[in-house]
Amino acid sequence: MDLSVGMKKKTKSKTEFQPERTKGDIVFSILNYSFFLLVTLICVYPFYYLIINSISSNDLSALGKIRFFPQALHLENYKQVLQLRGLPLAATISVARTVIGTATTVLASAFLGFMFTQEKMWKRKFWYRFIIITMYFNAGLIPMFITMKTLGLTNSFWVYILPAVVQPFNIILVKTYIESIPRSLQEAAEIDGANILQIFFKVILPNCTPILATVAIFSAVAQWNSFQDTLLYITDQSLYSLQYLLYTYINQANSLAQMVKNTTGSLASVASAATSQTPTSIRMTISVIVVLPIMFIYPLFQKYFVKGIMLGAVKG
Repeated sequence: MDLSVGMKKKTKSKTEFQPERTKGDIVFSILNYSFFLLVTLICVYPFYYLIINSISSNDLSALGKIRFFPQALHLENYKQVLQLRGLPLAATISVARTVIGTATTVLASAFLGFMFTQEKMWKRKFWYRFIIITMYFNAGLIPMFITMKTLGLTNSFWVYILPAVVQPFNIILVKTYIESIPRSLQEAAEIDGANILQIFFKVILPNCTPILATVAIFSAVAQWNSFQDTLLYITDQSLYSLQYLLYTYINQANSLAQMVKNTTGSLASVASAATSQTPTSIRMTISVIVVLPIMFIYPLFQKYFVKGIMLGAVKG
């Protein structure tokens, strides 16, 4: 008898803490979900629009009639665009600069962020402020070009990597995140005889996964999407990035469409109107080729991103 009474009390206590939803709460939830669904559709639609236009009838796409659903599906655009001269080499350059640039930026941001938390670092506050001030002031385009030329970085692959190694904003995020890690971890390692590098690689880095993933996303997206450094510092076509080729191809879409038709030879003469290349199909197809790879990075780091950016931005 006592046991049944106790069970009833427990059941009642559980339900007491679950307030009933009012009509206002239900209406708010519906409006809230509807608003965020609309925002999601607005963000996703441009990518969807690119994809459906790249695989639909080129004539209909050029006339702007492909808006929500693809028509006359085909993959001929990708087959022909991927045969353009210089595209595989440019893709290799973009992948290499993204991988190497992201790795060096993450490592440098992590180490500098860690060092700026060490009170025994010589002139720590001066060097920290010296780096941060570069976020607000720079020499300008011409002095930057002269510097790169003097250092021998023009027409060099390393012009993609070295200028992007030290990023003040990323250092701020990592420094603030490391300050939230208990100091006792480092003190215990120092008591065990660990030096500064051992503390960094064996104690700090394993505990910084969220913020390092956040920095990796920022760096990878910036490296993959960058084309202005190629425009400014590179004249050697073997060092062109994929984004720079996209930039040039979009600007030359009319002549490029004609070139694709000419290079396909007899195939172009027998191809249907739905698959004949147009400037619009060239733009859409190349845009999809450039955008899709970087989109796969976000799902891989999504679970770390929110935690890293919140803890790295606000000390706590």
